Amino acid sequence: MTLVTIAPDHPIATAEFFAGIGLMAAALEPRGFDVQWANDIERAKYDLYLANRPHAVDAFKLGDVRGVLGDQLPNIELATASFPCVDLSLAGNRKGLTGEQSGMFWEFARVLEQMNELRPRAVLLENVHGFATSRGGKDLRIAMERLAELGYSCDVIAINARHFVPQSRPRMFVVGLRGDLPAGAQLGVPPISDVRPGWVQQIHALNQDLPMHYIDLPGLPDGPEDLRRVVQRLDADDARWWDEERTAKFVTSLAPLHAARLESLAAGEKTAWRTAYRRTRHGVATWEIRADPIAGCLRTTGGGSSKQALVQAGRGQMRVRWMTPLEYARLMGAGRFKTRARTDNQALFGFGDAVVVDVIAWIADNYLLPTLRPAALI
Repeated sequence: MTLVTIAPDHPIATAEFFAGIGLMAAALEPRGFDVQWANDIERAKYDLYLANRPHAVDAFKLGDVRGVLGDQLPNIELATASFPCVDLSLAGNRKGLTGEQSGMFWEFARVLEQMNELRPRAVLLENVHGFATSRGGKDLRIAMERLAELGYSCDVIAINARHFVPQSRPRMFVVGLRGDLPAGAQLGVPPISDVRPGWVQQIHALNQDLPMHYIDLPGLPDGPEDLRRVVQRLDADDARWWDEERTAKFVTSLAPLHAARLESLAAGEKTAWRTAYRRTRHGVATWEIRADPIAGCLRTTGGGSSKQALVQAGRGQMRVRWMTPLEYARLMGAGRFKTRARTDNQALFGFGDAVVVDVIAWIADNYLLPTLRPAALI
């Protein structure tokens, strides 16, 4: 069986809520999706979005989603919503969908309701794993209840971007389908798989009184082993490397375990790279070097442990610096993304709460396209 490529003259009209810098569109558009409408409230993200997709200047509506009305959207088949995770994240305040930021889900649902019979065939929600546990699981439950009221059957999957890029970035997705389910959809509790580990299976099991379905999906790839294809090679005299004084402070702040880790890396015969986080312990800033050769989850730059540093060590030497916007882009599967912003921190902020291009592309290829454009047999 061979899947027929989607016809270029029949694109899938898409709306991108909470669009950020546009990595959802970057993943979808090469696969036959046409992002005809996008919205975000952040001016800096809007600027980066249009720097990479200048043709979308009329499609992007900069402003608060609370001001969006259903009749303002074009006819679409897919709506995506990477709504804010602040109130759902374990590192956040855990107010859940009652919080001011994560509560923007309700605005997304309101717009869908206002679209009436023109609601899209499919919706794709993306958020952190905390969405599943927020308020004891109540938030995910009431979100799926709301989608059910709007005519959607839900499927839940989880994917760590580690399978595609050298970054540990676990995320969960809710796929809502309206109308008749596709031929490959099944009812009941799904078997455990790469995208539906035990805790996701439990979500399905606990919510069988709601319209739920699942579609069998292939296994996930292994992913790259380390950061070598991500690291931006800088000259030894590049000003972005920290000077001796700052590097010494970095080293002296390391706990014994992390100091030993650095010493071992520096003694190696080959150059190696690790990422490091800054933590505050009892009011004192300390650094921790990641044990494995991949990046931790990129976050929005707001202080504390939000920014990652890069440690380069080997052959008796070591250097440290902040990771660059290009490295962040590569870790998000967007190596060709134009990262020019007013400041590096603006670019890092945009990548910190974006989606990983490769993950969305995988979902599009294996779930959305076969559903919205059923594959033909050759």
